[in-house]
Amino acid sequence: MRIIVPMAGMGKRMRPHTLTTPKPLVPVAGKPIVQHLVEDILHMCKSNVEEIAFVVGRFGEEAERSLIGIAESLGARGTIHYQDTPLGTAHAILCAESALQGPVVIAFADTLFSADFNIDPECDGVIWVKQIDDPSQFGVVKTTESGTITDFVEKPSEFVSDLAIIGIYYLRDGENLRQELQHLIDNNICEKGEFQLTNALEHMKAKGKILKAGRVDEWLDCGNKDATVHTNRRVLEIKYPENHIATTARITNSVIIPPCHIADGAIVERSVIGPHVSLGAGSNICDSRVKNSIVRDHTTLSGTCIDNSLIGSHVKHSGTWSDLSIGDYSTQA
Repeated sequence: MRIIVPMAGMGKRMRPHTLTTPKPLVPVAGKPIVQHLVEDILHMCKSNVEEIAFVVGRFGEEAERSLIGIAESLGARGTIHYQDTPLGTAHAILCAESALQGPVVIAFADTLFSADFNIDPECDGVIWVKQIDDPSQFGVVKTTESGTITDFVEKPSEFVSDLAIIGIYYLRDGENLRQELQHLIDNNICEKGEFQLTNALEHMKAKGKILKAGRVDEWLDCGNKDATVHTNRRVLEIKYPENHIATTARITNSVIIPPCHIADGAIVERSVIGPHVSLGAGSNICDSRVKNSIVRDHTTLSGTCIDNSLIGSHVKHSGTWSDLSIGDYSTQA
């Protein structure tokens, strides 16, 4: 099996953090978002993964090395594919054309999820969905009582279904999907200037392919600062219900309220940390109260009180605040 991870977006809703770090490499609970994503897929599908193909923008060599390292740490070959122009979801997947062979999972990199990953061997594909209150900003599906998909609708202006597509797909035949994606490009079948995966899936369905809706237990978004802080909270609760503190971290005269992740070399002095806090490697927190927040590597906080915050790497901050979003290499006093 192969996994394709489209992640070339600029992450504008996550600025200033994505000015220096691609959004899927922003950490939650001590690991990049994309690492949690592929680890969870491998854990749930219980299949050998030969290749993880990352579809990126021009993120730079350091980011690409990080992605290759994530794949190799999971026993898979990592490959990098470029989408230089944002022409839609179908175009992004086709940028990893060489990985479209055999069974394939497509996982868009701003989503974490928990789901039943058992796949019906009689079906040609599974599209995971979540019932939501307002589906107007998502692609949605209509299904039969048995879960077979009858219709795909992209961002409906009127209500047709509340089953939103979360961005995780399984297709049994990657070569067939490649042909359907290429058909869209060759025939300029697009919506609002973009080539949509849902159009390819609709065409497959019209040809008799059986596509089922898979239900997710939890869908976690990392689209903006507040959503990412919430996702950090839930991942800590799920994966680290007790504190996860590196042996090289130094905690003195402080209280750590679980769940928290405290990375290598972090220093915490005369502070209360938690619940739901991730502290990056080499961070230094003194005389502070930190809860429900992400503090990245080599950042120093002193004499402050923060909540619902995302603070970048190499930041120096002091003073009393509450809800913060501070990019890398910033100084605030």
